[in-house]
Amino acid sequence: MYAIIATGGKQYKVSEGDVIKVEKLDAEVGAKITFDHVLLVGGDTVKVGTPNVDGAKVEASVVSEGKDKKVIVYKYKRKTGYHKKNGHRQLFTQVKIDNIVG
Repeated sequence: MYAIIATGGKQYKVSEGDVIKVEKLDAEVGAKITFDHVLLVGGDTVKVGTPNVDGAKVEASVVSEGKDKKVIVYKYKRKTGYHKKNGHRQLFTQVKIDNIVG
């Protein structure tokens, strides 16, 4: 069984036992969280939501938190001597999918 969930402005295809990185969530390590914004639940039969599947939820537990790899943002304008280098590290929360209730 798998599901497509939406969190942090992105969509993720998950199944039980998966460990995924999502945008930073307000939860401590070891806490249980529930994703209610389930767009699709698949398995023997596929349920597609409009936009959410009624009564479907995905339960997960927080594994860790951290920062992603650095992304370099480099701005350059030719002939003017304009160079600007900047770096960004996005915060993430790593979660383990425990159960999919469809």
